[in-house]
Amino acid sequence: MQFVDVKTDIAFKKIFGNEQHKEILIGFLNALLELEGEKSIRDITLKNPWQPPDIPLLKETILDIKAVDNRGISFIVEMQIRDTKFFDKRAVYYTAKAYTSQIKKGENYPKLNQVIFIGILDFNSFDGDNYLTRHLILNSQTMKQDLKDLEFNFIELKKFSKSEEELESIIDKWIYFIKNADNLTMIPKNAEDIPELKEAYTQASISAWTEEELEIYEYWQIRDAGDRYGMEEQLEKGIEIGIEKGIEKGIEKGIEKGKLEVAYKLKIAGISSEIIMQTTGLTRQEIDNI
Repeated sequence: MQFVDVKTDIAFKKIFGNEQHKEILIGFLNALLELEGEKSIRDITLKNPWQPPDIPLLKETILDIKAVDNRGISFIVEMQIRDTKFFDKRAVYYTAKAYTSQIKKGENYPKLNQVIFIGILDFNSFDGDNYLTRHLILNSQTMKQDLKDLEFNFIELKKFSKSEEELESIIDKWIYFIKNADNLTMIPKNAEDIPELKEAYTQASISAWTEEELEIYEYWQIRDAGDRYGMEEQLEKGIEIGIEKGIEKGIEKGIEKGKLEVAYKLKIAGISSEIIMQTTGLTRQEIDNI
């Protein structure tokens, strides 16, 4: 059995934002927020359910997950692979915008319900070793949460290093799934007694994906790989070399080197020449000669 990389935006949206399998998102949220009994989420409405986007429109595709539960509480769930500047401000902005958009001008404030932001980060963002952090608005003197309408939860995957044998809590098993699914060859035994998590593994199996979805997934993976392997950094470095020498040849060499390095790493990862050509702009012959 082979699984997709759940950390890829496309895969994350298809698995957790799938209207046909809402129990996956419900199970994940209940585990993360420790909601049990009457406080647990029983149903959820996806505001932007998964739909396979056209490859040319991928840049404009919104891949976060927005949902409202049976109590009227809104959730924004986002998988963030790259450590972009001002991510914290963007998280606050999205949450505040979701909060204010609940009512129109002239409507009563009591209609405003809580908004909870969940960021799953493939990089370190906060001080400390905790891979799970919860950020609330507290009274600095009493430490009471008097203002409860905005809440932020973050999972930092780089800080999560537990092996399968070390998993205890349900949320640890969910995090293990998100971080490690693409390196597994079977559904772990620890997921067998959690129906929603087991279904998440099933939906992450390549056999559950259509040919069209796999093509989109592969294309998106290349885009992420280009960022991870420093394609942009290599291009900028090439331009700097060219400027320092005062010749265009230096720029071209630096850019070409960056493209070749990315193409090489994608090639050894088993990515098709067609996708590498689309990503780097190199010819088939140049790729074959690497």
